[in-house]
Amino acid sequence: MLLTVSDLLNPDQVAKARQTLDAADWIDGRVTAGVQSAKAKDNSQIPEGHPASKEVGALILDLLGRHPLFLAAALPLRVFSPLFNRYSGGQSFGTHVDNAIRQVPGTPHRIRTDISATLFLSGPEEYDGGELVVQDTYGTHNVKLRPGSLVLYPATSLHHVTPVTRGTRLCSFFWIQSMIRDDAQRSLLFDLDVGIQRLNREVPGNASIVPFTGVYNNLLRQWSEM
Repeated sequence: MLLTVSDLLNPDQVAKARQTLDAADWIDGRVTAGVQSAKAKDNSQIPEGHPASKEVGALILDLLGRHPLFLAAALPLRVFSPLFNRYSGGQSFGTHVDNAIRQVPGTPHRIRTDISATLFLSGPEEYDGGELVVQDTYGTHNVKLRPGSLVLYPATSLHHVTPVTRGTRLCSFFWIQSMIRDDAQRSLLFDLDVGIQRLNREVPGNASIVPFTGVYNNLLRQWSEM
């Protein structure tokens, strides 16, 4: 399932985040790539653990933890601390699949990357190229969102970033380990959740709401990994 979460950050939050990130130290983005990804990756990145990364990442995590659409779609168990990259001057990231397991820096913990996330911090009018292109069972999707908006997609998907030929593309990227490992199961639960919420809005008190909610919770109980 590919899903857009619009306006996770408001314009003031985007502006403050960009100011903080622009003043940070940037390094070669290949430091976080796997062996195969490093061959395709050409961008710059803020080092993990940098104060600017921690500050803006904490804001993003706080907003995600209170965003109903994100919570319903991702059913997050763990979220990797957001990282930040930028592309300019023809930089790109060739077709790749994200690493299945990520070590949490400074800890013995690892997360399984069920869902990949890209949060756009530059406006689409600020740069040419730079589309995130995701290939899945439903075809090829070109993604280029307004600042503050987030796209979620299965980490198993082949994806790439097209060359940025004008301006600078600034984004955050991170991964989610979901309580539901299987993307098809997450999609079914999300559709059921959305349907229950719509029924609650359109026909409050309808007798079907209780059994539908029971089905949702019983499937969640059956499929979840904690």
